[in-house]
Amino acid sequence: MRRWFRRWFTPARSPVLPSLQAYQQWASAYPPHAHNALMQAEERAMRSLLPTLSGSTILDLACGTGRYALIARQLGAGRVIALDNSEAMLRVSSLIGAACATTEAIPLASQSVDGIICGLALGHLPRLEPTFQEMGRVLKPGGWLLLSDVHPFIFLNGAQRTFQAADGRTYAVEHYPHLIADYHTAGQAVGLSLEALAEPGLQAGVVAPVTSTVPVALVLRWRKNE
Repeated sequence: MRRWFRRWFTPARSPVLPSLQAYQQWASAYPPHAHNALMQAEERAMRSLLPTLSGSTILDLACGTGRYALIARQLGAGRVIALDNSEAMLRVSSLIGAACATTEAIPLASQSVDGIICGLALGHLPRLEPTFQEMGRVLKPGGWLLLSDVHPFIFLNGAQRTFQAADGRTYAVEHYPHLIADYHTAGQAVGLSLEALAEPGLQAGVVAPVTSTVPVALVLRWRKNE
């Protein structure tokens, strides 16, 4: 655990890879569950803000190896659609029927899903607006969007989002810190009203150079205007 936090929270710089190239290398070692303390903090907050899923059509956007698609199915979603732009991540997932697509061109009809879950993905994008336009388009009126990102404070203080590749080298994935105001503005522009927000910290007792009071993730929930 200490090694993982040293990679995340110190100013040492690792070579930065474009997200597709990074996940091509990372996929084989990327399990479909929260596999580090930051992800565990993020998932606790996501679950606390997750609406009832029973019978709903849910989109897991930027699903990766399928963590939130699997959770949505376990919680009784009627239909779960999983999309990601990394074929490597989809190949190692256990998801049936997952498709390759970007967040900026969602291959679904307008007003076709009840809810969207998007976990720890949009920080890889330099601009939020095209993705929010698509998410707003496919959501039904009254539908919801639950989204998480690594907290911008971490990156604005010099940390990187890193992983260890099969060659033993540590690489960083491209990441762009988006502030709460950036997310709020992007959602408001497409008819989404922000209704809940969480900034979870690490659990007490985790060995890390930050205390449990320092936010490590940003979790937001919107509702599409009727």
